[in-house]
Amino acid sequence: MYQERSYRKYMKTDELVSFNVCEYESDLQISAISNLEEEARNSLIGYRREITEYIKKHPIFLTSLVPIESEHNAPDIIQAMCLAARLAGVGPMAAVAGAVSKYVGRHLLKFTDEVIVENGGDIYIKSKRDRRTLIYAGDSPFSNKLALLIPGNDREFGICTSSGTVGHSLSFGCADAAVVVSKDAVLADAVATATGNIVKSRDDIKAGIEFAMSIKGIEGVVLIIGNKMGAQGDIKILKA
Repeated sequence: MYQERSYRKYMKTDELVSFNVCEYESDLQISAISNLEEEARNSLIGYRREITEYIKKHPIFLTSLVPIESEHNAPDIIQAMCLAARLAGVGPMAAVAGAVSKYVGRHLLKFTDEVIVENGGDIYIKSKRDRRTLIYAGDSPFSNKLALLIPGNDREFGICTSSGTVGHSLSFGCADAAVVVSKDAVLADAVATATGNIVKSRDDIKAGIEFAMSIKGIEGVVLIIGNKMGAQGDIKILKA
């Protein structure tokens, strides 16, 4: 079922061209140096096909809530999801949105030297200039009041968010936002899900942060539940 992404009204990239690509459950907001809608759609269709075909042969890939091993000849996107899931201790589909963002974004780098792909709160970004990523946390007083500064050093970043109060994705926690930053968007998505699962009350913020930061490859984490927030790592938080 489609859910309106009202937070996108805050997304502005004046020097880039922004466009939307939808394919079944996938709804991508993309910014690049030119309109690459056709290239993005073809890439999205291709990666979705790889995932759905793999699920047909291995239904457990769709339903498992714990890590599973991929076939040795599985597509790269499948192997990446399984690896990230194993590091985070979750099922592979916990990383699907970040994986789609990353792999579509990387494909578009053939046509643009800067790209931002947002997929339901999971972002892949490669930029030459600093970017601010607004943190949406539902009804929390922190929602849309804080932003992460993503350095424009022409490196890949993944900024992924899990929530137990916003959106339709499965979460066993109550965090308004569990935001994880990594140079790998697939890993960021899996760890955001796992971290969000830990936070069932405000008392769990410290444990959630410690868990996320214990995983190699995680740059930083922000946890928000109600009027409480915690953060750690090599990240810079700004007032929006």
